[in-house]
Amino acid sequence: MKLLEGKVVIVTGASRGIGEAIVIRMAEQGAHVAFSFLSSEDKARALEQKLQSYGVKAKGYKSNAGSYEDSEKFVNEVVAEHGTIDVCINNAGISKDSLLMRLSAAQWDEVMEINLKSVFNMTKQVIRPMMKAKKGSIINMSSIIGIRGNAGQSSYAASKAGIIGFTKSIAHELGSRNIRCNAIAPGFVETDMTHYLKDEEGAKSFLAKIPLNRFASAAEIADTALFLASDMSSYITGQVISVCGGLNI
Repeated sequence: MKLLEGKVVIVTGASRGIGEAIVIRMAEQGAHVAFSFLSSEDKARALEQKLQSYGVKAKGYKSNAGSYEDSEKFVNEVVAEHGTIDVCINNAGISKDSLLMRLSAAQWDEVMEINLKSVFNMTKQVIRPMMKAKKGSIINMSSIIGIRGNAGQSSYAASKAGIIGFTKSIAHELGSRNIRCNAIAPGFVETDMTHYLKDEEGAKSFLAKIPLNRFASAAEIADTALFLASDMSSYITGQVISVCGGLNI
């Protein structure tokens, strides 16, 4: 028996990197998957086909999670297609790294809109079908940077720390409805967006701070999401799981 057999999973920002690894893992475990993307439609359609090869329904939606209207439309279309939503994974995110003295107000606002407001937008929409079904799992993608901060990443850190506070609050609000809400805080993950961590001269200094002495793979983050999406974590809510190789010790 697959862990998510017949479940409906919705994921934001899933056309590459961690998001792509997550939707693949969900489909492998029997979930019907709806995912959003903003660019690279060809890649999104190729991912659709790959997910469908696991014998599940899968569809990509061009939708901006930072837009309340887009999020409402996205969720409504998924509910119309599947009747419910069992799992929502808020993964969409960007970074505009810069020292505070150089960080513009526009950059700050963009990071907050995509990283933090998107979590509000999507959660606000998915709790309605979840409350009707009296069950659900919401998984919010935070970051180790949201826990410990980092120079040059004030906007990113603030947005990811905000996700943690939001997660804990929603866990309090919806626990009585059998809806769980947890966060994942990845450390350094090997993706096409973070290749510079391995390639630049400072790579050794990054590794020296990680007890496991390596970066995470996107698949390892996806495995954590699978755990939180499945009934294996049925008594876990309001928690932040750091998948960081011990970086937060």
